[in-house]
Amino acid sequence: MSAHATPIPMSARKSGALKGTASIPGDKSISHRALIFGAMAVGETRISGLLEGQDVLDTAKAMQSLGAAISREGTGEWRVNGVGVGGFSEPEDVIDCGNSGTGVRLIMGAVATHDFATTFTGDASLRKRPMGRVTDPLALFGARSVGRSQGRLPLTLIGAAEPVPVTYTTPVPSAQVKSAVLLAGLTAPGKTVVIEKEATRDHTERMLKGFGADITTEKTAEGYKITLTGQPELKPQDVAVPRDPSSAAFPVCAALIVEGSEIFVPGVSQNGTRNGLYTTLVEMGADIAYENEREEGGEPVADLRVKYSKLKGIDVPPERAASMIDEYPILSVVASFAEGKTVMKGVKELRVKESDRIDAMARGLEKCGVTIEEDHDTLIVHGLGPNGVKGGATCETHIDHRIAMSFLVLGMAAQNGCQVDDGSPIATSFPDFEKLMTGLGAEVSRDN
Repeated sequence: MSAHATPIPMSARKSGALKGTASIPGDKSISHRALIFGAMAVGETRISGLLEGQDVLDTAKAMQSLGAAISREGTGEWRVNGVGVGGFSEPEDVIDCGNSGTGVRLIMGAVATHDFATTFTGDASLRKRPMGRVTDPLALFGARSVGRSQGRLPLTLIGAAEPVPVTYTTPVPSAQVKSAVLLAGLTAPGKTVVIEKEATRDHTERMLKGFGADITTEKTAEGYKITLTGQPELKPQDVAVPRDPSSAAFPVCAALIVEGSEIFVPGVSQNGTRNGLYTTLVEMGADIAYENEREEGGEPVADLRVKYSKLKGIDVPPERAASMIDEYPILSVVASFAEGKTVMKGVKELRVKESDRIDAMARGLEKCGVTIEEDHDTLIVHGLGPNGVKGGATCETHIDHRIAMSFLVLGMAAQNGCQVDDGSPIATSFPDFEKLMTGLGAEVSRDN
């Protein structure tokens, strides 16, 4: 099943050395938040570098349906005229978030403390994902949800008429859950507190502070305690979206495993809550140089120079999972070309992403000749070394953009290439993936 009406089969053949500059699109997580906070500010927010993938465009449409005015200028800059905290109006139609778990969960938080009902849906993949992890804490504010079993979409969220602030300890490390609670807390009076035992990506806290909210984070015996004072007046901002480290992972990892490669990747976010993959790659022996380190849009960034490397398998610490949860699929590909085994523990969150990513990668890698071990919370890849992966298989993507791109990267270095049954989901996060990779010298193509 495709994110589009018709699946788009794609192939990657064993490539020659990748060379050149990889200009990565804007960060998806920050793009979602820039649109939402801009819609909740009073006045005009200008956003440059916004990721124009389908996930983010769906969030823009949702903000329009809630009353914000959003437009794209010819220069590529986006303008958001917000309605202020508590100023959303009841949407006239269902909000369709497509494939985006981030979009739907953050928007649920934003409307949960407004006195009206909002109905959400998404594509076949998103309708399988659990929403109870968000609707449960939102119920503490006074919101009610009505939907399918296990809180799956389609779902109607009835916002709290008289919201109350909450203190909530997240049961699993999830920036989406944390952010949904903080977004709900914006419209509630008093102080809303979120406690997380492991730090997750902190874009929401950084951006809220930039928009003028009173928000603090402190390390306590319980964990990381984030305190937000509700009902602020958010001030419009000029937001420069840095380039997405999760998208950058694909050309970076391709360069590491395609012999003779050397690429330059400018302006990639180096947020410490997002860079677990890059730390892991360096530990495996990756030749990655960080140049021109600086700050853009409130986020640390750097230019990366990446060269082909002979890699070794390692044990990835489970406490690193929160900082690289989206990158385990491409890491499992890199691990296939390393010497020795790579052990990834603490990864059960992968079971409830756009697909069961542990199962999807395990089955596909096995088809390509790689030995895999797995349990509910662990994935172990037995590396075959440089040029050791046979490939030649057609792998299922399960309507998951990261699975599709991961297997296409594998095909660039495998003896017999690799095919995917459907590359259409790639458009949700990295619409220029094919063009960018072929520009570096990769042999990637659509099969229809």
